[in-house]
Amino acid sequence: MSWQMAAVGAIGAVTASQQNAYGKFNESVKNRNALVKEQKAEIIENKLELDLATFNKKFEELEGNVIVQTAKSGVTEGGTAQRIKMANLNNAELEREKMKYDAEIGKARAFEEANFARIEGSIARQESKIAALRTLTGAGTSLLTMMG
Repeated sequence: MSWQMAAVGAIGAVTASQQNAYGKFNESVKNRNALVKEQKAEIIENKLELDLATFNKKFEELEGNVIVQTAKSGVTEGGTAQRIKMANLNNAELEREKMKYDAEIGKARAFEEANFARIEGSIARQESKIAALRTLTGAGTSLLTMMG
């Protein structure tokens, strides 16, 4: 075996090893990105809870103000005052449901992005394996050509 053949073999092995390491690194980066996306979904859930609590507090304040204003004006509890109260309750419930819906959409998006990041990581890993195989095959072909 000549020194050229040894060099070709060694370079091929080192290159394949580096390609493999590069693929593992890219896969780990993508998996980390997936975890970040999943944490984003958790943050969305926590934000929803905070937003709902804030909304409920403000709504209770609004209801209190309406009751005080109604009492000050001398209006009785029936008729228009009752319709306003029911409309406010309906609008509040719609707003709560909208907040929940938006949060669910955000969480679904975050989980989808996490899944996509994992898929990208798997693809990067497979591509590096293919590149390493090509390198080793090329080095083997070169060695056979040198021998023959």
